[in-house]
Amino acid sequence: MPSKSKIAFVTIGQAPRVDLVPEMMAEITVGLPEGSIEFREFGVLDGMGAEELDAMRARDGEHSFATRLKSGEEIVSSKALTEEKLNLLLKKIDGEGFDLIVLLCTGTKIEPLEHTLVVEAQRIVDSTVEALAASARKLGVIVPLERQVRDFNERHVFSGDHSIVSASPYAGDDMGMRAKQLDDCDLIVMHCMGYSAEMLDEVRRAVDAPVLLSRRVVAGVVRQMI
Repeated sequence: MPSKSKIAFVTIGQAPRVDLVPEMMAEITVGLPEGSIEFREFGVLDGMGAEELDAMRARDGEHSFATRLKSGEEIVSSKALTEEKLNLLLKKIDGEGFDLIVLLCTGTKIEPLEHTLVVEAQRIVDSTVEALAASARKLGVIVPLERQVRDFNERHVFSGDHSIVSASPYAGDDMGMRAKQLDDCDLIVMHCMGYSAEMLDEVRRAVDAPVLLSRRVVAGVVRQMI
């Protein structure tokens, strides 16, 4: 990497992600000289008005994402429409001279880029969890939406026994209460980049098992690459 790294953070919601990127940057830049990283944020839903946002919402029966608007509100968007627009956005960013593109979602599928390394949160989190869960009796997974509980096994493959509960990072759900449903698990993953360190603390107070925070796992990988 050059002496000054350029990183693009890409959310499936709207930028800036003031709830997410500052916390990740604090972990990524530990021990680095000030000013050694330059970053920009991009959002799939940036600049959209009310009608355009309504058109992006997931319909009944559709696979979906939960993400955050610039206002702080939650939006449940169509996975298919979001990924279509995400791939177009990534192709645009690919030509802008960044050293890394960091995807801020643990559920996306993307097309390969020509010029820029992509840190795919889903691949990193799923691979890490699969490796650690190989010796676990039962894996616990926390996802944002109840509808994602139903289709989780179509989108993520964990070979061992697992239990899934929902708790939205954007709607004020009680993380600790939901996590108590996983008290028979010996490893838990908070499977969304929207979950914060504060939410992690809530879950850890509620359960005895080790808990993985997706944004912290991804930030650790980015830190190794700069």
